[in-house]
Amino acid sequence: MSKKAKPAAKPAKKAAAKAPKYTFYVKKAIQDFARDNDMMVGSDAYDAFNMAVNHMLLDAAGRCKDNKRKTLKAYDF
Repeated sequence: MSKKAKPAAKPAKKAAAKAPKYTFYVKKAIQDFARDNDMMVGSDAYDAFNMAVNHMLLDAAGRCKDNKRKTLKAYDF
């Protein structure tokens, strides 16, 4: 009676970050900023910028709610 060896488990894949519901940038403004600083913008930079702004807004919204307010203020950022 031989027992079959179980195949090695595959490593878990990292969950892809969910894209924000909104777009928080103007592509032309990012391009102008880069051009003014003698740089170029890679196509993947726009998604990264959008995710960074989304995280910043979510953090600020959390601080706002923790302080029992419904209005985002400068100091939430």
